[in-house]
Amino acid sequence: MAHIANTGVGAENNGQRLARLRARRRWTQQRLATEAGYSLAAVKAFEQGKRSLDRPQVVLAFAKALDCHPTEITGAPYVPADTDRDGQEAVASVAAVRRALLRHGRPTRPTEQEAATVDFAELQQRVAEANRYRQAAALTKSGAVLPALLRDLQVAAEFPPQARRRQVFWLLASAYECAMQYLYKLGHNSDATLATERVLWASQKSEDPLRILAARWYDAGEFLTIGEHDEAGAIIDEALTELGAIRSPGPEAVSLRGAFHLKASLNLARAIDGKAALTHLKKAEQAAEELGEDRNDWQMQFGPTNTALWGVSLPVEMGRGKDAVARAEQVKLPAGYSRERHSHFHIDRGRAYFYSGQREQAVRAFLEAERLAPQATRAHAGVRETVGTMIRTQKRGELVELGIRLGVV
Repeated sequence: MAHIANTGVGAENNGQRLARLRARRRWTQQRLATEAGYSLAAVKAFEQGKRSLDRPQVVLAFAKALDCHPTEITGAPYVPADTDRDGQEAVASVAAVRRALLRHGRPTRPTEQEAATVDFAELQQRVAEANRYRQAAALTKSGAVLPALLRDLQVAAEFPPQARRRQVFWLLASAYECAMQYLYKLGHNSDATLATERVLWASQKSEDPLRILAARWYDAGEFLTIGEHDEAGAIIDEALTELGAIRSPGPEAVSLRGAFHLKASLNLARAIDGKAALTHLKKAEQAAEELGEDRNDWQMQFGPTNTALWGVSLPVEMGRGKDAVARAEQVKLPAGYSRERHSHFHIDRGRAYFYSGQREQAVRAFLEAERLAPQATRAHAGVRETVGTMIRTQKRGELVELGIRLGVV
């Protein structure tokens, strides 16, 4: 019991936060049920923690009804348990990354040494390193390198040589993307949104048409996250129109087109339009077939493998556990595939098993996700809520140990 007491993390769940938000508006459970489009029994089950409030589609419905941000229900960002040393290190750099983002657009006032030692080849290598950490979901390492990297790139971008101008802003956009993913994975959504705005700005400065479109992929994601599906859809449709106008597109454009179709499928799944979501998934599969290989253009990992993974994510988003399990069991991940995507697959697989009543398999999948990407898994809102629900309704040894590491016990 002493081990549990030392976690330093509250065990409040999404249902309790939902009840508190409802009470703040002085609504009855029936009023919330009516406004959100759910039954009274469902609202009671969510608030009592007997039913997992983990699906973004459902969280967004309640957030819109209560006029709050989804994180007010999910509780993000989370404080790692005191026993989670790596987690503590991962979040220790958040403030420094935030400061670097806030300095964007301000005079950098470099020292003479900083101004004299700008090394573009070295900056390129450092951005590549940051992206490797991003793809590995190595959040502690990402946080360690990003503050200084962003500062050095901002110095280089203030007065770039004409011959290097586009390259500098291209690198800056990529580094801002790394910051965005680092913050998003740790649940610091507002800071991640700030980073996304920086990505858009730097991409425009790069004057690379595909780089600019790639930035809009993340911009669409911002609207998708808060349930503004029409805005997200408009950004996606505009990008697909521009990509469709390219004659004889190269593999980078095909990858980007496929990635936008995947984003469209997710947006529509959360907008409760399953048929249209599957149509866009099919178009993504066609783009992946056209490529014939897994690529990593724009750090999006698009190709046949990632499309198959999204084929698991979509039914999970729609709460179709059996469909998701059936798809997951057909997935074969190549050796050396991105740890970030690999771990997210196991998270989706775990939630799919939970929805289909296969709890032991769900725990195994979550443990595998945690092994591959400890911090990203422990900070994942869906994992935390699902594991918490399982613990509240059926305590088991390994499950409780996982709950302790997640901070939900």
